[in-house]
Amino acid sequence: MLSFRMELPCLCLLLLSCLQSLSAHNDFFTSIGQMTDLLYTEKDLVTSLKDYIKAEENKLEQIKQWADKLDSLTLTATQDPEGFLGHPVNAFKLMKRLNTEWGNLESLVLRDTTDGFISNLTIQRQYFPTDEDQTGAAKALLRLQDTYRLDANTISTGNLPGVKHKSHMTVEDCYELGKIAYTDVDYYHTELWMAQALKQLDEGEESTLDKVTVLDYLSYAIYQQGDLERALEYTKRLLELDPEHQRANGNLKYFQFQLEKQKKKKPKSVSGHQIPERKKYEMLCRGEGIKLTPRRQSRLFCRYYNNNRNPRLLLAPIKQQDEWDRPYIVRYLDIISDKEIERIKHLAKPRLRRATISNPITGVLETASYRISKSAWLTGYDDPMIETINQRIEDLTGLEMDTAEELQVANYGVGGQYEPHFDFGRKDEPDAFKELGTGNRIATWLFYMSDVAAGGATVFPDVGAAVWPQKGTAVFWYNLFASGEGDYSTRHAACPVLVGNKWVSNKWIHERGQEWRRPCGLNETE
Repeated sequence: MLSFRMELPCLCLLLLSCLQSLSAHNDFFTSIGQMTDLLYTEKDLVTSLKDYIKAEENKLEQIKQWADKLDSLTLTATQDPEGFLGHPVNAFKLMKRLNTEWGNLESLVLRDTTDGFISNLTIQRQYFPTDEDQTGAAKALLRLQDTYRLDANTISTGNLPGVKHKSHMTVEDCYELGKIAYTDVDYYHTELWMAQALKQLDEGEESTLDKVTVLDYLSYAIYQQGDLERALEYTKRLLELDPEHQRANGNLKYFQFQLEKQKKKKPKSVSGHQIPERKKYEMLCRGEGIKLTPRRQSRLFCRYYNNNRNPRLLLAPIKQQDEWDRPYIVRYLDIISDKEIERIKHLAKPRLRRATISNPITGVLETASYRISKSAWLTGYDDPMIETINQRIEDLTGLEMDTAEELQVANYGVGGQYEPHFDFGRKDEPDAFKELGTGNRIATWLFYMSDVAAGGATVFPDVGAAVWPQKGTAVFWYNLFASGEGDYSTRHAACPVLVGNKWVSNKWIHERGQEWRRPCGLNETE
């Protein structure tokens, strides 16, 4: 008697623990640390998808077995129909098959095995990255390309310094980057990535995209940058592929007309100008333009430091080295343990939120495109270890921690950066820290809690200084002179992370409580 096994493999439920740490519109691209949760989410979806495939295969196998058996049976029966049905059991089974078993088969064929997978996908989808995340990650790639002077082919082939997991970009990936740049009216990057997409198509890469579409964007982007000759060249190439292309035919005549006009004009001379801060910043990020002469370098030393025989440091002095002379920046080595770092990251990760800046006009905290990271704030109430770390900073700096801000933990995202800024409030921002009631930020302490494979330096564009991340170390500098005046040479930036994951934590130390610890100087810049 033929029967069907209707049991299908149970589709695995998604791991809710991953979902609890995610939330909709979470700005995933601003934190590599939180982005790792998405990998586990995707892994769960793949497991669910494989279960669905297995269920479909199981269903098809049952249908195939039924078909094979009936194929053999009907072949025998149709050779001698009357003789076959002369057997009463055969006649009964024929009635049963057509009345019952074909109905069961119909139910099996119509059975929807997608329910488990689709429901899982629906649950997960609310925690997926948004269009903003995709655009943010794309713009991060463009930012890295500029800062570290990487050509599109280097990024597309995945040949980045220090990479462990090489990844290639498809024609569609390159095209998507170009389109995002185009939407942003960024024709420079539109050209670079449409040209890369075209290069890969010319090399024979299979793609759903055609050259005509890519050439259309490429020629227009080049035209918008004023290079009419090349725009005309690519337009002609487009028309060779699609002679009836309406826009290209119109552009061809227009470009030819504009080129004739341009040839009649005389070129204007360009006068020299000072290097803008943005260029200085990018040069320092690449390790170029560092302004430390051999003579100044010879005056930088390393030492065992106990801060004037501090009791806690007397038997275990800390390794201290000079990083820069003006402003004076020091680095403390082996100042935070791996165990402490992991504990801080564990405490901070669920609290990470998109880093904000204070609007200088309104004073309102808001996100900014030039600060790509997520941050969290930790106190001694969260874990006694935070109080231990605060005490360590106080022992080494000699400064009061009771009036300092909480320990801020930051994790940088794709191309994560923080462009040039001051930590202290300037004279045109008299109310910068008024609500804290602790005065201006007198000093900055910065822990490096990870090594970074490439990029991620802290740079000071005005003085040509660069300090590189080194796990387990911390750097310290004063933002204010002893007189209380701001030291404008401390304007600094966090370079984009090219490869790797950057974790830092910092302590902003304020003026109040330092009256006897760092007496006021008589000279404005003392």
